[in-house]
Amino acid sequence: MRILLVEDNQPLGDAVREQMLGDGHATDLMPSLAEARACLGTTAYDLILLDMMLPDGKGITLLQHLRQREDRTPVIILTALDQISDRIAGLNAGADDYLVKPFDLAELSARVGAVARRYTGNPNPTLQVGELTIDLNKRVVKRHERSIDLTPREWALLDALLQRLDATVSKSRLESCLYDFGTEVESNTVEVHISRLRKKIGREQIQTVRGIGYRIASAHPS
Repeated sequence: MRILLVEDNQPLGDAVREQMLGDGHATDLMPSLAEARACLGTTAYDLILLDMMLPDGKGITLLQHLRQREDRTPVIILTALDQISDRIAGLNAGADDYLVKPFDLAELSARVGAVARRYTGNPNPTLQVGELTIDLNKRVVKRHERSIDLTPREWALLDALLQRLDATVSKSRLESCLYDFGTEVESNTVEVHISRLRKKIGREQIQTVRGIGYRIASAHPS
């Protein structure tokens, strides 16, 4: 996934970003509402991690703005505001989840995964796709009961395709899920990682839609 992390506490922001990168999510860290809005104006995100108290205002105003324009991007609030009234306000404004600081990074990973699954309409953490059994929580892929080792970027590609099962995902969208701002991307990067992923999970699992992108089908033609 491509995640926008809006957090002005640099040490915490860096720790959360590293956690998300380790989970295979390209993550852009922005310390202010103004910079977050600029990112949202140019980049499509799969999920937003939003602090409530920022140098140039309250995160809830950004959340309200997104929902008013019918932007359904999942939002998880990360905040030190722990009053019940604060939680109610955030959830009523359209947040998908609410995590109070300090929080465990592993719990954050679990909540990100759960919210993403709900958003794609498949709350089940285990998928059966062709010969593959995929545990989205543990990031474990098995074929014929044998585990397949994937690199973080191979997992990120697989995850991006699974989120849009049966739909074609463009090359540019896959690049966005692999790399955050400031990372130079070579023209054939996606093709290289797709090729490596196919060797591991089976070439037939990933279909090429020429001139558009790639897709994973929930059922293969017999």
